[in-house]
Amino acid sequence: MKLHPAVSAVTERIRERSAPQRTAYLQRLDEAANRGRGADRMGCANVAHAFAGLPANDKFKVVAEKAPNIGIVNAYNDMLSAHVPLGRYPDLIKDEARKHGATAQVAGGVPAMCDGVTQGTPSMELSLFSRDVIAMATAVSLSHDMFDAALMLGICDKIVPGLLIGALHFGHLPTVFVPGGPMPSGLSNSEKAKVRELAAQGKVGRPELLDAEQRAYHSPGTCTFYGTANSNQMLMEAMGLHVPGTAFVNPGNELRDELTRESVRTVLGIVKAKRFAPIGRLVDERAIVNAMSALLATGGSTNHLIHWVAVARSAGITIDWDDFAQLSAVVPLLARVYPNGSADVNQFQAAGGPGFVIRELLDAGLMHEDVLTVREGGIREFTRIPALTPTLSQGEREQVISWHDIGPSRATDIVRPAAEPFSATGGLKLLTGNLGRSVIKVSAVPDDRHVIEAPARVFDAQEELLRAFNAGEMEHDLVCVVRWQGPQANGMPELHKLTPPLAVLQGRGFRVALVTDGRMSGASGKVPAAIHVSPEAAVGGPLAKLRDGDIVRVDAVAGTLEALVPPQEWAARDNAAMPDTLKTANGLGLGRDLFAAFRRNALIAEEGACTWL
Repeated sequence: MKLHPAVSAVTERIRERSAPQRTAYLQRLDEAANRGRGADRMGCANVAHAFAGLPANDKFKVVAEKAPNIGIVNAYNDMLSAHVPLGRYPDLIKDEARKHGATAQVAGGVPAMCDGVTQGTPSMELSLFSRDVIAMATAVSLSHDMFDAALMLGICDKIVPGLLIGALHFGHLPTVFVPGGPMPSGLSNSEKAKVRELAAQGKVGRPELLDAEQRAYHSPGTCTFYGTANSNQMLMEAMGLHVPGTAFVNPGNELRDELTRESVRTVLGIVKAKRFAPIGRLVDERAIVNAMSALLATGGSTNHLIHWVAVARSAGITIDWDDFAQLSAVVPLLARVYPNGSADVNQFQAAGGPGFVIRELLDAGLMHEDVLTVREGGIREFTRIPALTPTLSQGEREQVISWHDIGPSRATDIVRPAAEPFSATGGLKLLTGNLGRSVIKVSAVPDDRHVIEAPARVFDAQEELLRAFNAGEMEHDLVCVVRWQGPQANGMPELHKLTPPLAVLQGRGFRVALVTDGRMSGASGKVPAAIHVSPEAAVGGPLAKLRDGDIVRVDAVAGTLEALVPPQEWAARDNAAMPDTLKTANGLGLGRDLFAAFRRNALIAEEGACTWL
């Protein structure tokens, strides 16, 4: 299929604007790749320290036999349900490596926090910056420089982007990402949301709410809604960085373990075949565009309009929200997974999953097919689904992975072909106007709510909004503006705790919207929310000019975000100052003191909120 002209044009613009940085990046990559092996190049004391903890036979393999040595970077902890399975992966990986004459070492661990635990608390102000901490920890892990390849073990919100950013700074290494899969379905996401709204209205108490939440989040594995964690997995498939079809296989079964072993065979296949496919070559402008198309086609997490800008920068590639907007105009919405539908990711997988979406996008010319992936068969391999097949090997019965065509959609209310999409355009849109540049997730918002025009109620913190709701002060049409929530103000926390009260107001018939320079959850849903407003209020952005009662128009049809204030009056207004009480509160306690340099140096959201540039 010929590439769609708009996809081709966006890719070419990215290539042209990125040329100087990308050229310099690839030069550094080649210089690193052309050095000798670490065990041969480094001093004897260095080598001895590096392998002192290995079993004697492994030590002999890597030093004397020059066997490939795989570095494992692991985001395991047992606070995150999604990461619990990763605790046993290193032993599987080491065992499989030995079977193929190689060795593996846990190069290091990276921190991994759960936004589900920290939502609505001061700790959430560390969440976005944890991505860059993870990237740095990945770099520290790989800095021992004794590895021929790497495996990245991680799944959730900031963890995969952080691992990917860190891996791209060691772009000369063949690298495969290893996920753990979603937990089995529990209480449905829609039922959970109903209980949350009832709790926001005081109609059920804490025991009922806690029971619902525990029935929804009940076992190891990722949460089953299509938020940032599961969007990560979709994008890893679309970029060809997984073993094909790995994303949404549940943990704790034989297929899951075999897919983890296959990640070892895959990365060793690159090394042993001397196929020059390091991650820095795989992640080029075409792979980035493929990820963007997959995100738009599935109505994925808004957080990736920040994260993938940062990922691209790490590979010497510059993208912006205009690129997303131009792709969104031609990429159709092919999936309805909660919150932009009722299905969870297990049902999405059963209906066809990532492989179905990738196939449809490739066949429609909306993804690049001529890309490198971790597999020699290219991105088409990622349109197939894995299964275990019984076989006989040297008289022994065993199970091996085979991949099969997905076929047509098994549930057209969950995934549809590109010729019959849910919507002709993607699930995310760019808004621009005198309030700045912003993004909005429209895939879950009812059509009659795509344009909201109402008086503004301006809040300086999410707690103020919740108090006003509980006091009954918001029983009318309004645009809720929550400012001082950007990267430099307080680390840009998600404001997901605002979803239930705003959904209640919308359910009562009021026309409501949220406008903020903060983030919403990657699972933000049916209430229109213009988020990531850039530049943020703390650096002089126009949200600091807004006053209570100003009429604000959030228009996802025309793509505008406007304060309907006479231009002369608007130009003459002074910006409000961030309250001193907020400045103090945002900087102290629960570890926030340590992140002062991150807040001070963070770029705007559209530039990836990067702290290292």
